[in-house]
Amino acid sequence: MKTSLWTLLDQFYPPAPTFTEKDIVAGSQVGKVFIITGANSGIGLELVKFLYPTGATIYMASRSLEKIHNAIAQVSSTSPAPATPATLKPLHLDLSDLNTVKPAAATFSAQETRLDILWHNAGFAYPPGTVTKQGLEAHTGAHCVAPLLFTHELLPQLQAAAKFAPKDSVRIIWTGSVQIEMSSPEGGVDFARLEKPATNQNRDYAVSKAGNYFLASEGAKRWGKYGIISVCENPGNLYTGIWVNEGWWFVVLLRILLLYPSKYGAYTMLYAGFSPDVNESTNGAYIWPWGRIKPVGRPDVLQAVTDGKATEFWEWCERKWKQYI
Repeated sequence: MKTSLWTLLDQFYPPAPTFTEKDIVAGSQVGKVFIITGANSGIGLELVKFLYPTGATIYMASRSLEKIHNAIAQVSSTSPAPATPATLKPLHLDLSDLNTVKPAAATFSAQETRLDILWHNAGFAYPPGTVTKQGLEAHTGAHCVAPLLFTHELLPQLQAAAKFAPKDSVRIIWTGSVQIEMSSPEGGVDFARLEKPATNQNRDYAVSKAGNYFLASEGAKRWGKYGIISVCENPGNLYTGIWVNEGWWFVVLLRILLLYPSKYGAYTMLYAGFSPDVNESTNGAYIWPWGRIKPVGRPDVLQAVTDGKATEFWEWCERKWKQYI
């Protein structure tokens, strides 16, 4: 469970981004279709702002349609208006309730025949003991089980895009965290505790992020044959709404010492979504802030993937959502 101090510091204080909105040519994504979960605020909203001039169709998914409509209005009022503005569409999706996942995918598939990039960006920090509508530990339920079901339901559109899109451009982006290195149990996921009540917020959050890395790795194996790329990125330590339940003095201290503006997390996501470094040869990779392909800094977590724990976690997630398809 040990990780080096350098591994942590290199993620706490990354070098300058090498892939930014300037690397995405205006109008270059006309005809492409994207989904960004948690797009009404924070990293997701910053990512939408970066992509707005590209001409893509962007579905902004959230559990609050009101917040999504407000975010769409905010982005659409950009001045000066881009020559090729993206088409922004709302999509209701509550990742804490599996009953909403298939309808969300159905709403999307009724309008689109392709999906080029799916960013699993939505992230939550729940108090210990919080569970989803289906009784799952809230972090693992909302970060892993529901997103995997959502992806499963969107596979026809992802596969359709991969048949015609440029090689390696159809991607699924999962979201990790430095908490994998700092707080996850031995092997990343303690399978003996997955079904037990949650008691430690940092640990539970870290388990869900290790789970995202497992799903990205396993997804690369299962979906690579279709030409789909699946990677996991740590967006970095950022000042977003995820800190809303923390004490103000603690957040102020973090902002001084560790937290960056949320747009930096969007740089990491841009890299994961568009950098040529992400390709068939790096499928399943982990990405550090603000866009660097490097392995997870915990040998035991890497070994867990080698030992088949990613497959085991995938199958556990499938059992949890099977009745909702």
